[in-house]
Amino acid sequence: MIANNLPSPDKVIALYKSRNITDVRLFHPDTAVLAALQGSGLGVVLGTLNEDLSRLASDASFAASWVQSYVQPFVAAVRFRYVAAGNEVIPGDLAAYVLPAMRNLESALRAAGVAGVQVTTAVSTSVLGSSYPPSQGAFSEAAVATVGPIASFLASRSAPLLVNVYPYFAYSADPSSVPLDYALLQSESAAAVVTDGGVAYTNMFDAIVDAVYAALGRVQGAEGTEVVVSETGWPSGGAGAGATVGNAAAYVNNVVRHVGSGRGTPRRPGKAVEAFIFAMFNENQKPEGVEQHFGMFQPDMTEVYHVDFTAAGSSS
Repeated sequence: MIANNLPSPDKVIALYKSRNITDVRLFHPDTAVLAALQGSGLGVVLGTLNEDLSRLASDASFAASWVQSYVQPFVAAVRFRYVAAGNEVIPGDLAAYVLPAMRNLESALRAAGVAGVQVTTAVSTSVLGSSYPPSQGAFSEAAVATVGPIASFLASRSAPLLVNVYPYFAYSADPSSVPLDYALLQSESAAAVVTDGGVAYTNMFDAIVDAVYAALGRVQGAEGTEVVVSETGWPSGGAGAGATVGNAAAYVNNVVRHVGSGRGTPRRPGKAVEAFIFAMFNENQKPEGVEQHFGMFQPDMTEVYHVDFTAAGSSS
């Protein structure tokens, strides 16, 4: 929603429903959007602003007022899935606030009588110090002191860790070393690009997800933590390596088909992956370059490229 030319929330919700999209992630609370979501049946992941984390962590009354403003008035008619305390702040200056903010938000939800809404956070793959091969996935020294206790907190509540997964950035950083088909999930029928012990990987999406699972498995008390892919996408322009409409269409449709198949990942076969595509619209107030070109739709609601969400089954 970092744009000044987007359609009204009611039109966007109608577009979601017409395309078989079942769930939506909001990066910050917006009462106009939440009001429009009432009665839609869409599942909602509701994020906090990163700049609110320190107050959410230190002031339980602020967490309570946040819940009273953005959850309680809408919970009867909005299908909230998760509240995400911050986005991609680990490792970093705000990292230490995440778990206390999660605790305060959980307490505020309970005090407000809101049941069934789990509190989590969203991390980027920069939390990994090692990711290759996937079985050697481990959190970095800079991240593990924060992510470890968060993962244990989530495991004790059967809540997932939200992870933003971007093969595009791995490819664009080193296109001569990363096969494009491996990044685009187009080598499914080819020989495995990565062999990891007795497990074969034909795409980077699965390799990243399984590296996170391996890292979680190294944290005591966090072995059972689930992963939800809270962002994945591919830019259609902006002059980045591989940033074309054709590649974006291929990647997003392949991800939708892949997660919709329910096949899971090589480390967790048959365990369906829940994934959210970034993003709905091209955003003209993002930094210039590829960041403005992750949308599946233009702000006038015409397609940048077609995505067949019916292939996702019940996935997001």
